[in-house]
Amino acid sequence: MKLKFMKSSKVSWIFRVIAAVILLQTLYFKFTGAQESIYIFTTLGIEPYGRFAAGIVELIASILILIPRTTLLGSLIGLGVMAGAIVSHLFVLGIVVQNDGGALFILAVITFLCCAILVWQNKNAIPNLLKLKF
Repeated sequence: MKLKFMKSSKVSWIFRVIAAVILLQTLYFKFTGAQESIYIFTTLGIEPYGRFAAGIVELIASILILIPRTTLLGSLIGLGVMAGAIVSHLFVLGIVVQNDGGALFILAVITFLCCAILVWQNKNAIPNLLKLKF
């Protein structure tokens, strides 16, 4: 029984780290005004405010994902942000953005899946989500 818990905990940490690292690594590009980020948010019609807002929300989500008590909340936020990114790629930007080979789309899908798994792993805490104390 304890072995299953340890495996589950380790697996959960793997998904947390993957989601958080992907979310965090994109912040540099959003906050420094990298050409690709400017292109994406200009195409979406929300440059520069959308770029900064997305960066702030992704920073918050990644921090919350890494804190065990707030993993569910961070994962739900991550799901929302990545759903927006995936929909933007499918209907506005295209899978490949500026010859990136679809890397941004693939990272969004991976992050979405990691967040979805984390939500599923923490589904029992959903009723307590509104009672969350920081």
